[in-house]
Amino acid sequence: MALHNVSLFSSNLTTKPRLSSPISLPSLSTKNRLEASQSSLLSSLRESASKASLLALLSASLLVADPALAFKGGGPYGQEVTRGQDLTGKDFSGKTLIKQDFKTSILRQAKFKGAKLLGASFFDADLTGADLSDADLRGADFSLANVTKANLSNANLEGALATGNTSFKGSDITGADFTDVPLRDDQREYLCKVADGINPTTGNATRETLLCN
Repeated sequence: MALHNVSLFSSNLTTKPRLSSPISLPSLSTKNRLEASQSSLLSSLRESASKASLLALLSASLLVADPALAFKGGGPYGQEVTRGQDLTGKDFSGKTLIKQDFKTSILRQAKFKGAKLLGASFFDADLTGADLSDADLRGADFSLANVTKANLSNANLEGALATGNTSFKGSDITGADFTDVPLRDDQREYLCKVADGINPTTGNATRETLLCN
């Protein structure tokens, strides 16, 4: 009986105590999954930001590299840009260029002989030595343009604009029609000194259209 009690007591001493409520700890695999998910999210965000930056940079570079994306020349000359361009010596003779946009372009020695340029804009353009003979320039805008040493013989400029510092110095205006063209007094006085001829289309004398005395 004593041995039995000793054995029982010994058995109780060797038994491991049990916890009343086990503590739940996150497994290693769950932690790894969370870290992987966060890493993937950060990577996606970085990639999206990188693509957006690249797209913005590409768009900006295209606008700088190709002026046609910034603006297009108006009128029937098609999609070719004629505004703000160097068109020195370009030949537009006989073309229909109604309301064409040549603003701020360099048109030195350009050829517009017989061209239809109704309402075309030459605002602040350089037309030094350009050939505008026989051209239909009704309603064209020559404001601030440099039209020195140009050939305007027999051109019809009825209603054209020539405000600001527009200069016709040294130009051939034989037979040109300046009806209703607003000119500075000094420009009108200068042109009257060299005015001669009759416009073959309108039948108006150049001096009369300039209101020369």
